[in-house]
Amino acid sequence: MALLQEAPPRWFRELASAAAADGRLVKTSRNQLGFLRGWVADRRPDLIKSGEGGSNQVLVRSPWSIDEDRHLTLASIPERRRMIWLRLRHPSGASLCVANLHATAHAPERAAREVERAARVAREWSEDCPLILGGDFNVRPAVEPWIFQRLEEDGFSGPTGPKLIDHVLARGPSVVEGPHQLPAERRDVPAPGAERVRLSDHAPVAAAFEVG
Repeated sequence: MALLQEAPPRWFRELASAAAADGRLVKTSRNQLGFLRGWVADRRPDLIKSGEGGSNQVLVRSPWSIDEDRHLTLASIPERRRMIWLRLRHPSGASLCVANLHATAHAPERAAREVERAARVAREWSEDCPLILGGDFNVRPAVEPWIFQRLEEDGFSGPTGPKLIDHVLARGPSVVEGPHQLPAERRDVPAPGAERVRLSDHAPVAAAFEVG
């Protein structure tokens, strides 16, 4: 399963196909005049940067399948911030819920409140189902420790690191491998016309959980 934040919506089908995955997305900000933004991005990606358009995406591989999806708007200004929530099913009968969000940037207290609301709603939607909550929280535990303390009191696992803003938390699943940043070079991929292209300004975060 992959959780992507602020990925251009037009990448979704190709990413899912390349990953041999099914998925869902919810659009966030900077999506007006999408054709024009895409045209500029194809020619001057370093100029438009995140202005290409944003969405939060979840990709899921077989044998898991998507049973239900919901969206929650966390903020409308200065940019729209939304959470996407999915309920997944396994052929064995097991179920798992996952929520992915990107909180408001450059405002840690506000972002923490958005994360708090997202966690509460995702928990309510999930009911008794195991839940994974992840994304770009835009909150560092060293700056706003109260939100992570509150989440841990509510049964969520711990954050990725005290100075990091990207986190993957679990409520219910057993933690096999705690969330950790992958090496920065894992963001770099070969591309036509360039030796390497960096896909993100954030290092990927990986974690492993056991459901059952």
